[in-house]
Amino acid sequence: MQLDIASLAELEEVLGVLDEAAGWLKEVGVDDQWPPRFRPGMVAPAVERGETWLARVDGAVVGTITLDWDDPLWADAEGTAGYVHRLAVRRSAAGRGAWLLDWAVGATREQEREFVRLDCARSNRRLRSYYEDRGFQHHGDVPVGRREQDGPMIWMSRYQLPL
Repeated sequence: MQLDIASLAELEEVLGVLDEAAGWLKEVGVDDQWPPRFRPGMVAPAVERGETWLARVDGAVVGTITLDWDDPLWADAEGTAGYVHRLAVRRSAAGRGAWLLDWAVGATREQEREFVRLDCARSNRRLRSYYEDRGFQHHGDVPVGRREQDGPMIWMSRYQLPL
């Protein structure tokens, strides 16, 4: 697998992977992890900052990941970290997300950070178990708002991996 920084010209590729993954999550009953569709404005700033990557196999885009060095959701946590966001793979590349997560751990270690941090919907038991099985430690649940004005509050579970 090859990993390259995504350019704004590739924004549709990033959105395509994210939207496919969001659709699959909805199919399996996870409604509060991601929006049904990602708007370009949700993703473009990280692409412009050079924080979003595209994974390719034989030239075809199969995944995406954003790795940055600050996240307001973690403002109360001490220590330096790399923050993983919007890690997704196409269904045809199921299982390759582990490679992307390993890459993020290595890139964060290269930056001499103390933790890799990420979050997921509190209700996403399958993903929470996956992170725990990979050594990530639960670091509390936080409310992040509502998708709709009168909708239910969305809670995210925070996880970190000491490096």
